[in-house]
Amino acid sequence: MLKIGIAACFFHADPARPIFKGMTLQYIEQNVAHWLMQRDVLAFMVPSPEGSTRRPGSRATVEAYAEELDGLVLMGGSDVCPETYGEKALKPEWNGDRIRDDYEIALLRAFIARRKPVLGVCRGAQVINVAMGGTLYQDLGTQAPFALNHRNWAIYEDNCHATSLVAGSSLARLYPKGDLVKTNSIHHQAVKDLGGDLAVEAWSEPDRIVEAIRWNGPSYVFGVQWHPEFHDTENPSFIDDTPILDDFLTHAAQHKDAAYAL
Repeated sequence: MLKIGIAACFFHADPARPIFKGMTLQYIEQNVAHWLMQRDVLAFMVPSPEGSTRRPGSRATVEAYAEELDGLVLMGGSDVCPETYGEKALKPEWNGDRIRDDYEIALLRAFIARRKPVLGVCRGAQVINVAMGGTLYQDLGTQAPFALNHRNWAIYEDNCHATSLVAGSSLARLYPKGDLVKTNSIHHQAVKDLGGDLAVEAWSEPDRIVEAIRWNGPSYVFGVQWHPEFHDTENPSFIDDTPILDDFLTHAAQHKDAAYAL
């Protein structure tokens, strides 16, 4: 079975929180693991190796995880910190999580160095863009007033829009029957300036906000702005995300097979 790592989300220490008071929590969202595990996959959360005031850092490193695992998923969650791409937060609530940014970018680079596949989901796609030198809209409503409402807390994953697949792209080749699909939308940040060696493979319609990006380098690095793990498989109006999952896992299996052949 393939071993796929999922980068952790963080709840940083909060003395006012009644549970695990003052402790940092690291976790993954259940649907991400189950989306992967519908195939022959063992899903592993990858804890940050950084220590705390109570415990020193782990002897395990991001490089060690990249060596042992077959692929990496960067999942959604908190905002990317604007300082990570050289800006100051326009509002304090958009300051994001710089600690998580640094951890995930280090993980991304460790997997790229070993040419193992990386799939970014929502925030994960944004992290890929920033790691490659790109920037983000800190808030679409403020900086891109032409944009649709890409996040509606009241309906959450039921918020959706049309998404067009770029003709001739690797993503479009996974969907030969049509280039216009329906995806969910749960984000207020988005790709602004595209990072180096990245190509756009999908746009939201009609506002043309970036919805999918792919690295043109020697290994698989792909990101989608929507949440494939949240799509209702019983609702045929949404895109079928299994071709994306299978494509990612195929690359993981190919790299694993090539390593065994050495």
